[in-house]
Amino acid sequence: MPDADRQGRDRPWRNLYGRRHGKKLKPNQARLLETLLPRLAVPGVTPRDNPARLALAPLFPDDRPLWLEVGFGGGEHMVHQAATHPEVGIVGCEPFVNGVAMALGRIDGAGVENVRLHAGDARDLIELLPEGGLARVFLLYPDPWPKARHVRRRFMNPENLALLARAMARGAELRVATDIADYADHARAAGDEAPGFTRVTRDERAPWDGWPGTRYEAKALKAGRMPQYMTFQRVA
Repeated sequence: MPDADRQGRDRPWRNLYGRRHGKKLKPNQARLLETLLPRLAVPGVTPRDNPARLALAPLFPDDRPLWLEVGFGGGEHMVHQAATHPEVGIVGCEPFVNGVAMALGRIDGAGVENVRLHAGDARDLIELLPEGGLARVFLLYPDPWPKARHVRRRFMNPENLALLARAMARGAELRVATDIADYADHARAAGDEAPGFTRVTRDERAPWDGWPGTRYEAKALKAGRMPQYMTFQRVA
């Protein structure tokens, strides 16, 4: 991360993701990055653009419930939720440029208007959200960081759960899906120990109602890995 992106931080650099770019974008994807992304991007999120770390202005013009998806991949779940719940505002965060481009194509094709994007680290955005402003959070098939020396880079850790606890309303849900058994065990332990959260008792082998599936889930099932679906509720 360039030094300019660290301005305004009072904590050390942190990183949860690897590469930012993949294969060359298709012409239409590149066009959407130039034309649609600026219209949907949440302004003033990065420390470079907002060194004073001022709170974000309202992301939608009305007082609708706000949902957050951390790492939306290609955007299939995010766009499905936006189309199914037009009364909700959905903010998606994704640092991988190719994933952002894929999501923009889906947003454009579906014609949904209730999505905003941050093409970067979700924590930079979460820090600036109003206290208790999130009604639901999705963490779906996150990078498992399987090596022992990388476990601290997993999203389900005390620092990130503390950020979410501040930004989530009482009763709000954090929904976590993974096909990696070790990550599922880690997520349960982290969520069970995090102040302000309780794990909801449910069949964690079954997806939530209205679940559309994702391409990562399809790959996992094809490879014989069993996804797990955990729900943590924000409590007082």
